[in-house]
Amino acid sequence: MVKLGDKVKDQITGYEGIVIARAEYLNGCISIRVQARNLKNGLPIEAVWFDEQRLTDKSEAKAGGPQCYPPEIHP
Repeated sequence: MVKLGDKVKDQITGYEGIVIARAEYLNGCISIRVQARNLKNGLPIEAVWFDEQRLTDKSEAKAGGPQCYPPEIHP
């Protein structure tokens, strides 16, 4: 299962990005909205919806919010 904040890649197009939304429909279809981290001509690339089955998990990206441990400060 893909979660919000996961870094994913579409198996068909190669589109990569971070999961920013998840929609679950009455018929059981699950769609995932993926936002690319790249820019095109200096502008953000528009986020795209994919069926969950098309996506492979690349690695988990950490979203902001409360953390178990305070961040380490590096001089």
